[in-house]
Amino acid sequence: MQPRPLNEAIKPISWLLGKWVSEDGKGEYPSIKPFNYCEEITFESYGQPLIHYTAKSWHPIEKKPMHFESGFLRIQPGTNNLAFMVAHNFGLTTLEEGFVSENEIVLESKSIARMNFAKEPGVKKIARIFKLTDEKLVQVLKLETNNTSLEDHTLATYKRILDR
Repeated sequence: MQPRPLNEAIKPISWLLGKWVSEDGKGEYPSIKPFNYCEEITFESYGQPLIHYTAKSWHPIEKKPMHFESGFLRIQPGTNNLAFMVAHNFGLTTLEEGFVSENEIVLESKSIARMNFAKEPGVKKIARIFKLTDEKLVQVLKLETNNTSLEDHTLATYKRILDR
């Protein structure tokens, strides 16, 4: 699909647009052993007042798929308030809200729903930061479950491989 004119509402978050790839993702959590992953994330604009988001990760050696996400990032026009609606392949949907400052987005879950046969433990809270630094995008994700408090979960640094 060809790029469309940028909707005025998303200009404060337009620095996210494009395809980003990370080969150095690291994950940890008190209930699992540490792991590494590669990930590709895409932020696309189709001229509407929102950004379409997709993410797919894979094992760095075995190349097996690991995690998928898809959703929409919206900004409240004329403000720095954001809403990030995400569906995860393991049976979770989240509504995260927060704000954007110059080159940083800070989000925290406001609602989480999960299918009744999703794997335990249940996710209770997500906190996420996207930050642009020296033309690289960093994503930090924290997670709280039924068994653990809010803890660091994943950290990845991405380089842009395709502009919007």
